[in-house]
Amino acid sequence: MVKISSARIDMEGARVDRVVLKDYGEKVVGGQYGVVTSSFDVDCSQGNTFHYVLGDNCSITFSNPPASGVNGSFTLILQQDLSGSRTVTWPSGIFWSQQTEPTLTTAPRYADIFTFTTNNGGSSWFGFVAMQNVYADSVQDTHLFSWGANTNGILGLNDTATRTRPTIVGVDGVADWSSISAGGDRTMAIRGGTLWGWGTNGAGNLGDGTEVGRSSPVQVGSLATWSQVSSGGGHGSAIKTDGTLWAWGPNTTGPVGDGTAVARSSPVQIGTLTTWSQVSAGLLHTAAVKTDGTLWAWGTATSGRLGDNNATNRSSPVQVGTLTDWESVSAGGYHTVAVKTDGTLWTWGENSNGQLGDISIVDSSSPVQVGTLTTWSQVSAGHAHTAAVKTDGTLWTWGSGGFGRLGHNDTTTRSSPVQVGTLTTWSRVSAGSTHTAAVKTDGTLWTWGYGTSGRLGHNNATSRSSPVQVGTLTDWAHVSAGDLHTTAVKTDSAVWVWGEAGSGQLGNNSTADLSSPVMVGANIGPWNTLGIGALSAGATKTNGSLWTWGDSVSGQLGHNSTTDLSVPTQVGALSDWSKVSVGTKHMAAIKTNGTLWTWGVGSSLGQNANIDRSSPVQVGTLTTWSIISAGGYHNLAIRTNGTLWAWGSDKGTGEIGDNNTITRSSPVQIGTLTTWSKVSAGGHSTAIKTDGTLWAWGDNGAGQLGHNTATTLDRSSPVQVGSLTTWSQVSAGGSHTLAVKTDGTLWAWGDNAFGQLGHNTATTLDRSSPVQVGTLTTWSDVFTGSASSAAIKTDGTLWAWGLNTSGQLGDETTTNRSSPVQVGTRTDWSQAAMGAGVLGLTE
Repeated sequence: MVKISSARIDMEGARVDRVVLKDYGEKVVGGQYGVVTSSFDVDCSQGNTFHYVLGDNCSITFSNPPASGVNGSFTLILQQDLSGSRTVTWPSGIFWSQQTEPTLTTAPRYADIFTFTTNNGGSSWFGFVAMQNVYADSVQDTHLFSWGANTNGILGLNDTATRTRPTIVGVDGVADWSSISAGGDRTMAIRGGTLWGWGTNGAGNLGDGTEVGRSSPVQVGSLATWSQVSSGGGHGSAIKTDGTLWAWGPNTTGPVGDGTAVARSSPVQIGTLTTWSQVSAGLLHTAAVKTDGTLWAWGTATSGRLGDNNATNRSSPVQVGTLTDWESVSAGGYHTVAVKTDGTLWTWGENSNGQLGDISIVDSSSPVQVGTLTTWSQVSAGHAHTAAVKTDGTLWTWGSGGFGRLGHNDTTTRSSPVQVGTLTTWSRVSAGSTHTAAVKTDGTLWTWGYGTSGRLGHNNATSRSSPVQVGTLTDWAHVSAGDLHTTAVKTDSAVWVWGEAGSGQLGNNSTADLSSPVMVGANIGPWNTLGIGALSAGATKTNGSLWTWGDSVSGQLGHNSTTDLSVPTQVGALSDWSKVSVGTKHMAAIKTNGTLWTWGVGSSLGQNANIDRSSPVQVGTLTTWSIISAGGYHNLAIRTNGTLWAWGSDKGTGEIGDNNTITRSSPVQIGTLTTWSKVSAGGHSTAIKTDGTLWAWGDNGAGQLGHNTATTLDRSSPVQVGSLTTWSQVSAGGSHTLAVKTDGTLWAWGDNAFGQLGHNTATTLDRSSPVQVGTLTTWSDVFTGSASSAAIKTDGTLWAWGLNTSGQLGDETTTNRSSPVQVGTRTDWSQAAMGAGVLGLTE
């Protein structure tokens, strides 16, 4: 029987660490990792540990088991993505130890762990549930989800595929970053087995086949088989799950290792071997360990940093000595350090600052042992100093003490290891150019050294000569200190960055330095307001940035072009946007200073000219705009004084509301009242006053104005809907209207061709006055699309109904619904927006 315990599986960092499995005297050997969204195969020949994040409901197969008569086993970790509730279809022939097939956890970001064993060549398997419902999600940021039709990339998911269930938007998606390395002025990282890079790229440093710098993550190729990456001074190296070694970047002195001096702008394989286990890229050299325990190095040999006992540059790997007991290696600026399987520590290369730790300042061109201890567990080589952690949890540093990078509360250089404080709770350390970062066993993060550009993450640029905690969080898993910036991964596998950003190395689509950690990815929350139209979408974040995506035929994305975008992209670099609303071919937004801006098709912009705009242009000079709603081709807005304004195209049914059907090229006031509080523009217009009364005007072809008239009479100015003063929320769809009262009841009227009124009737009967949807009193907000409806309850659940041909209801079907159906099981929905697709925001 296969046994498993928490000692065997380390879920920290959303992966299985390559650690010695001391309880059973074994190691995790190979395996696979990635996000899966359909059918996938567990290839037993690849290792004994497999970890998959379920991005959708999936089916599994097992392949390449050992021959019949040979016992084979593996561990399988299945983790829910941020949506949760994903299911799997197991292979036939599994005999479960508990007699019944297990039910997966449904909680987002939690995991279930199983072991399987066979001795008949895979004809049958014995399945054991090792652990379930483990690894809690600690993500606190809001998340943006989208679903439904995806024409022109309106869902922001980097494709045009329709979605029938909520799918998280943004490059961080499932926050499944694993290996990460900050080197020079760029960062390389792996997420879900795919390789990503950002920062400077003038010599092909990112490996994406270009020499274009990137200020946000760009994927390197399309493969999902990367397992470990290291970013050096100018080049990068990585290992795939099949044990092959790859490298890219500048190559004058051979640090790429492909036997040439030719720069490579995309990964090239180094030799043909499949036995590489760990690699480390230094300033101009590289070092690596194979699965047989041999140590190899190549690149610049100055100061003996290659360890092969001479100063000759090498353009391909050369073995360092003949020993086969090397465990790990770290290549620094000008020296190299390594740990053997017996726990001894060895160093070589430049030693002008005592960074070799051998009580001298003499360079060494071959490995020299640091002391006689056998308790070293992890080591990191910086540019001129070294940091290491022992098995007892103590932290030690030596080398250059400039800027306090050694953490001994001074700037004194040390030529042998000196303990940092007296604590025994250190787990990981990373030595950068002039600063150091470390994580404790309690998940806290600490930094010290040179503080310029905010690289220490303490919200200032102050240097520190002893460890100072970064914030108060206790969910840090890994950290990598670069030259001028720092990157770290939390236990939820999200990447955070801070420090110098001049080359875009922070990956947050900006070149502004950051002095405290910020999460990487387009889905960085918290998001503030959402808008989605027929073919494009937009959103603002609470940091004041504006993001758009989808169709841009009229320049409505605001990026000064008509190029469609299938991922959220920031509009300019300003951080003073407050609200955004999306029409059919235009957008409108309000800034924090109260100014109003529009862009897209000219007839809808209110700029007194029928000229398309592909970037935001201010409407007038007023600074008193507070609420905006973009309809199909017209707009409604409220100023801070409570007055109501409208502009844009009038389709001849009076939706502008100024008592005629004339298109307006600039805002016109609707009446003289100063008591308007809410507006919603769709195919018609609706508004609520401060006294709780509800008003509607414009097209009334399906009774969507709610005036209960015998005829579907259009209105060219606001007309009150009934006489009640208890309306709190309203949303105007294509030809129907939804509203919520202060008592929490939900009401609908207008077109019902697809059941969008939610009345659960056998016929699709239109309604010309408000009719209650069910009897519940727990509705809080409503949202309408062209022929679909959605609402949020006070318990945070999201419900949808109506047209569903593109999966816009999010219930994993394309079946129209005439009454509300719940969207998933989440209870943290805070906003939604409906158009051709749907956007949803969680808290």
